Amino acid sequence: MAQAAAISLWDASAEERALSSPMTGDCATELAIVGGGFTGLSTALHAAERGIDCQVLEARQIGYGGSGRNVGLVNAGLWLPPQDVRKKLGEKRGAALIKTLGEAPGYVQSLIERYQIRCEVTRSGTIHAAHSPKGYQDLARRAEEWQRLGAPVDLLSREAVGELIGSEAFYGGLVDQRAGTINPMGYVRGLARAAQNTGAKVATGVTAKRLRRDGDGWVVETDSGNVTAKWVVLGTNAYSDDLWPGLKNTFTPIHYFQLATEPLGERGRAILKSGQGLWDTGPIMFSLRRDAFGRLIIGSMGTVIGGMHGLSRRWAERTLRRLFPDLGKVAFEECWDGQIAMTPDHLPRIHRLAEGLYTPIGYNGRGITPGTIFGKAMAELLAGGREEDLPLPITELKPVKSAPFMARLYQMAFTANQLWKSI
Repeated sequence: MAQAAAISLWDASAEERALSSPMTGDCATELAIVGGGFTGLSTALHAAERGIDCQVLEARQIGYGGSGRNVGLVNAGLWLPPQDVRKKLGEKRGAALIKTLGEAPGYVQSLIERYQIRCEVTRSGTIHAAHSPKGYQDLARRAEEWQRLGAPVDLLSREAVGELIGSEAFYGGLVDQRAGTINPMGYVRGLARAAQNTGAKVATGVTAKRLRRDGDGWVVETDSGNVTAKWVVLGTNAYSDDLWPGLKNTFTPIHYFQLATEPLGERGRAILKSGQGLWDTGPIMFSLRRDAFGRLIIGSMGTVIGGMHGLSRRWAERTLRRLFPDLGKVAFEECWDGQIAMTPDHLPRIHRLAEGLYTPIGYNGRGITPGTIFGKAMAELLAGGREEDLPLPITELKPVKSAPFMARLYQMAFTANQLWKSI
């Protein structure tokens, strides 16, 4: 049988072994988890640690969705500045979420260490780079609030950030020392290994077809048998389908694409020389980082257009040439894209869909830390915790009526951006 094509560079290069475990026939468990990404596997690991019997159901392979296609920046906080989070959630809940997600990179790193997850982890921080003077003003506002809260963040001048990045193209930057980078597929596979070794059952190639109430519990009907459970957690985020009516209509799906160069060796040493990952303040964000083998991974919003030899490659070549004029011509090895679940207010959600049925969703491109933390919170809740102690208040499903139109509009804008910056 021919080997399936890699879904991303991370799929091809991850040191952690790909877990493949079918489910045959009906089974019963306390907790059924749909989705083998950051949220689902963090839920499984933390539930198993608390003695809860659980079964993960992944339709494809571990990390097939956003988790295996992620940029791999282990960032603190959310898309929004912390003062805006407090404004939207209120002082008490907002401050609690800011604290929890501010500490989240450290928690992710502690899991990596505890379970010896092989995922190319770095702890050298990330750089939020100003694409314009206005972008720098936004970073200054963020820095002021994070520093007031005691976070180890530094606002750097154009010259100082240029020295770190190896480029004079930015107007300054915010360095967050709490953050870092990982191979996201290595991390999610490591979570699967840890969950399985702790007692969770993890099945791949199993598609959940229908959810139905059965007495005080649930039945998850799949193409490989029925799973009877007391509780169900849906960890599908941007890859949610029609399993629960209306769930996929609660966010706007957008795409994010990436291309990876060949290992650059000495040629690339001066680029992000301290190992930080980078994203910018542009309205159509772009990202840049290195992997453990010296590749540059560059990406932006939108889909891969034209494969390895089309528009997206030209965009990547021109962007690298603009940022690093002395780099010269580079070859590319991989290209891929994935989906992000964007909510109208850029805040994630935790929904109780019905009694004993929950879903954390809407990470707005910040899947690694919220996915890990919200999975842990789900396990704590089901082990006897209170909904009031969840990182976010429980909210009801609210469809985003403009989502189909906005998704098409965004895609048109992202394609135009690739075209304009390739000229």
